[in-house]
Amino acid sequence: MNLSQLYYFVTLAETEHYSRAAEILSITQPSLSHAIAKLEEELETELFEKRGRNVVLTKYGKVFLEHARESLQSLEVGIKKTKALTGRNSGVIDLAYIYTLGLEFVPRLVRHFMEDNPQMDVQFRFTVGNTIEIIRGLKEEKYDVAFCSRKEEEKQLAFEPVAEEKLVVVVAKDHPLAGKDGISLKETADYPQIFFTRSSGLRPTIVKMFDMAGIEPKIAYEIEEDSAMAGLVAGNFGIAVMPEVPVLKYLDVKTLNITEPLIERYIYMAQLKGQYQPPVLKKFLDYVQNQ
Repeated sequence: MNLSQLYYFVTLAETEHYSRAAEILSITQPSLSHAIAKLEEELETELFEKRGRNVVLTKYGKVFLEHARESLQSLEVGIKKTKALTGRNSGVIDLAYIYTLGLEFVPRLVRHFMEDNPQMDVQFRFTVGNTIEIIRGLKEEKYDVAFCSRKEEEKQLAFEPVAEEKLVVVVAKDHPLAGKDGISLKETADYPQIFFTRSSGLRPTIVKMFDMAGIEPKIAYEIEEDSAMAGLVAGNFGIAVMPEVPVLKYLDVKTLNITEPLIERYIYMAQLKGQYQPPVLKKFLDYVQNQ
């Protein structure tokens, strides 16, 4: 068994089609078929079975796929760390962030970093997700750094506040509350609410705000992403407590300042404690901290 066979196997498992997998791998289909056959011969089991024009994993192939992916991921981490040691001004940074930071915060921060460090050849690989997914990725070393909510129970991670995020009540422009500029959460008690899903790092903060206001929100819909939430509000599916994100400027919605309860909401830079930091990553972390 060799490294190429593992790459071939994982690619075929993901595409479920020999021709497409061979095209992705830039090899001939007979070469791919031969490599998979040799792998099955070595493992003494069938990894794939035909289904129409495609192939699917057998139950034994599914077991092997899990371990093959882990092996390749571990190897990729090793390659990245090793290459990072060879130069102080070039490298790759895997950066993850929550949805609310995708329109302005992260693009502006990274652009300013690159403009202020023209001597550096840094490639950023971006991933967007919710806080739970991002934290899982940090602990699995998929990401070097992330911008997300803080989870107190995650002792393996270091969280540093880097920005404050303003929360507002968002209503459709023809909603009964749209005539207001500021509002207490108690005034929203009679209206259906669009809430972030339980996987969102922002949800506990919003739940805490309603607890402080002494009311139980009427949750009509739950959604993960803030732009989609704003779209539902514009469509009169309900009102929402959410960050004051740029997309709100372009929709038929009105943002209302929350007069009470007042609560601070921070965005955190998160890292895995003790994780190796190549020179370019260290430079970026220092830059963020100094901003």
